[in-house]
Amino acid sequence: MTARLQLAYWIAMAILIGLLIYALRSVLLPFVAGLAVAYFLDPAVDRVERAGLSRTWSTAVITLLFFALVATIVVLVAPLVQGQVLHLVELFPTYLKRVQEILTPVIERVMAYVPAGDAQRPSDAAGLVAENAGRLVNGVLGSLWSGGLAFFNILSLMFITPIVTFYLLRDWDRILRTVDGLLPRQHAETIRTQCNLIDQAMAGFLRGQATVCLAQAAIYAVALSLLDLRFGLVIGLLAGFLAFVPYVGLLVGLVTALVFTILQHGFDVGHIAPVVGVFALVQIVDGGFLTPRLVGSRVGLHPVWIIFALLSGGVLFGFVGILLAVPIAAAVGVLVRFVLGRYRLSRLFTGPDEAPESGG
Repeated sequence: MTARLQLAYWIAMAILIGLLIYALRSVLLPFVAGLAVAYFLDPAVDRVERAGLSRTWSTAVITLLFFALVATIVVLVAPLVQGQVLHLVELFPTYLKRVQEILTPVIERVMAYVPAGDAQRPSDAAGLVAENAGRLVNGVLGSLWSGGLAFFNILSLMFITPIVTFYLLRDWDRILRTVDGLLPRQHAETIRTQCNLIDQAMAGFLRGQATVCLAQAAIYAVALSLLDLRFGLVIGLLAGFLAFVPYVGLLVGLVTALVFTILQHGFDVGHIAPVVGVFALVQIVDGGFLTPRLVGSRVGLHPVWIIFALLSGGVLFGFVGILLAVPIAAAVGVLVRFVLGRYRLSRLFTGPDEAPESGG
C-alpha cells in the first residue's frame, strides 16, 4: 500500500467518523460525558490500583466517590440556584424598567448631538434597548434548555453516564492496547509520539483547567454571596464555569456582577469596589497558585483557538460538540505543529538545492 493510499484511507475514516458523530449527536451526550469523566478519573484509578486494589474495585470506588460527590453538590446547590433563578425571572420586568431609567439620561445626552429630525425619543430608545435585552436573555435561556438541558439529556446524564464511566475506566488500559495494536506498523512510533503530546495538552487543560474552574466557581459564589449580592451564587458559578474559556469567565462574571450591583444598590462605590476586589483577588490567586500548580505550561492551546473550537463545536454538534471541542482542538493543534515541523524539513521549505536542516 502506497503512502498516498494510506493517507486517503485515514482521511476517509476521519470523514466517516465525523459524519457518524453528526448523525448520532442527539444520543451521544451521556457517552461523551462518560468518556470525559473516565479520562478525568483515570489517574486516580491508577493510583488506587497501584496501592493494591484490583482494577475493577479501584474503578468502582473512584466512580462511586466521584458521582456521590457530584450528587451531594447538586442536592445542596441546586435548590439555591433554582431559587435565585426563579427570583431573577420574577424581578426581570422590574430590572428592565430600572435599566430604562438608567439609560434614558445617557441617551438624552447622546441625542443632544443628533439632528432633531433624526432623533428618537430617549425613553423610546431606552425602552427598545431594554426590550431587546429581554428578548436576548429569553432566547439564550430557551436555546440552553432545548440544546443542552432537555429532560431526556438530564435523565441520560444521571443514569447512563455513571455506567459508561465505570466500564470505560475498568477497561481503559485494554482499550488503549487495542487501539495501539491497530496502528499501522510503519508509522506506529510517530503516531504514539503525537498521541502522547495530545494527551499532555488535554491532561493539562481538561484535568487542570476543570479543577481551576471548580475552585474559582466556589470562591466567586461564596464571596459574592457574602457581599449580599442578590444573585451572587448564580453569578459566581457562572463566572467560575466560564473560566474554562480563558478570560471569558472573568469578563462575563465581572460585567454581570457589576450590572446587578448597580441595579441593586445604584452607583455606590461602597458596593461596587468590593465586587471588583473579589474578581481581582481571584485572578491573583489563580495566576499565582491555581493555574501554575494545576495546569502548568503543558497546554499549548491558544485562548482564541479554544474559543473558536467551543463555538464551532456548539454550532455543529450542540452540547456534544462543546464536550468534544477541546480534545479535538488539542489534537488539531499538535498535528498542525507536526505538519509544520515536517514542512520545515522538506524541500518545499528549503528549496531543491539546499539540504534540509536537522533541528526542525
